[in-house]
Amino acid sequence: MSPDGTERDWYSRSGVRTGPRRLLRDELRSGQLYFPPALMPYAGHPLVRGLPDERRQALFARHLFQYLDFTAQFETQVVNRATERIAGGRSGVAVDEGTRLDAYRIYCDEGYHALYSLDVVQQVSRACGVAPIPYEFGSFRDRLDAVGEEALPGEPALAQLLQVVVFETLVTAILADVPKDRRVLTVVRDIVRDHARDEGWHHAFFSEFFRRLWTQFPASLRTRVARCLPELIRSSLLPDLRPVRAALVAAGLTRGGAEEVVRDCYPRDGVEAGIRAAARHSVRLFTETGVLQVPGGHEAFDAAALLPASTDQAGDGGEEYGV
Repeated sequence: MSPDGTERDWYSRSGVRTGPRRLLRDELRSGQLYFPPALMPYAGHPLVRGLPDERRQALFARHLFQYLDFTAQFETQVVNRATERIAGGRSGVAVDEGTRLDAYRIYCDEGYHALYSLDVVQQVSRACGVAPIPYEFGSFRDRLDAVGEEALPGEPALAQLLQVVVFETLVTAILADVPKDRRVLTVVRDIVRDHARDEGWHHAFFSEFFRRLWTQFPASLRTRVARCLPELIRSSLLPDLRPVRAALVAAGLTRGGAEEVVRDCYPRDGVEAGIRAAARHSVRLFTETGVLQVPGGHEAFDAAALLPASTDQAGDGGEEYGV
């Protein structure tokens, strides 16, 4: 599945093999940012701008913490749940020994992404004195699992594999944009850059894995998978607004004020546009493999509003794959 030299390249290039531990520098006093404001939809809202500076900075710190906490839990509870199946030869897909080793390499990568995400949360929290708000990931994971349970009853392993294929072929502005913003804390830019470097290979691996997976499906299962994938994409990309509301209230807004910010900063049209943009490479993969050609496939993707922007988005410059 992987090009010649993968083993050598992984041992010499993977972050878990070669990267240093990233440490917080003495930058908080100089006004470095926790996260790019453009990637925090509520950063410019009047109610947020009206907060005292100390509370506003605590809000932005918690945005960083929530992103890193989500990353740590997603990598271990979703990505590695399926990756271990491939590595252990229990995915239901015939793969060679080299592919199984590559899956174990990805398993190590993702565990390391989780480790340094939590490490940076703890470093920054201690330095700035802002405590993270505990993030309950189970509801997000259960939402993903429910899609598979409904569309692919009796196929939990397959549903988990499809979850990872979807996530690892999405594109995200975060991995591309955070490292470029020199206003952001160096330790944050460094770990996001490290993450992006690994995710490029993971994208290639899971794209090829899906191509093999798809060829092994009987016609009846192809139809069910084609109807499942659009809902998996949408469930993966719908923003989880629970931690946003919690952070806004912790910053001093009333519950009503927090709801106003959420309503204004996450409008339906904007959320839908973001889903289409992030999903377009996944949709391209599924189009190329013939998913949309099975009965009901095109209709399912069209009903999920994933097709128009998947065909007219311009260019791929500066984007990164994965989470």
